[in-house]
Amino acid sequence: QVQLVESGGGLVQAGGSLRLSCAASGRTFSSYAMGWFRQAPGKEREFVAAVSWSGSSKYYADFVKGRFIISRDNAKNTVYLQMNSLKPEDTAVYFCAADTRSRILSGRKAEYEYWGQGTQVTVSS
Repeated sequence: QVQLVESGGGLVQAGGSLRLSCAASGRTFSSYAMGWFRQAPGKEREFVAAVSWSGSSKYYADFVKGRFIISRDNAKNTVYLQMNSLKPEDTAVYFCAADTRSRILSGRKAEYEYWGQGTQVTVSS
């Protein structure tokens, strides 16, 4: 079992930055990949970024490349999402998720067994 708790969401102006955190507990954190997803009102939950168990491999959705950075600190059992140059269309609830089974990074929701409760990010224009 893995428990995930996100934090760091809030209201920011377009062009600003936020850093999301996701604290994990339960299973050994350094043994599984982590991902970030987001869901805007009326839309499907979509993949944002993923990081391998070691932090050496990262995978991003095209729409965040060059703006968002995913990282992890295994000593703190935490994964981060640094979001820069935010746009109003980035407004969504952001979820972290754990993939304890796959050997490769995935952007598919079905690969992630454990999910946090989400944190709201609102970008004003």
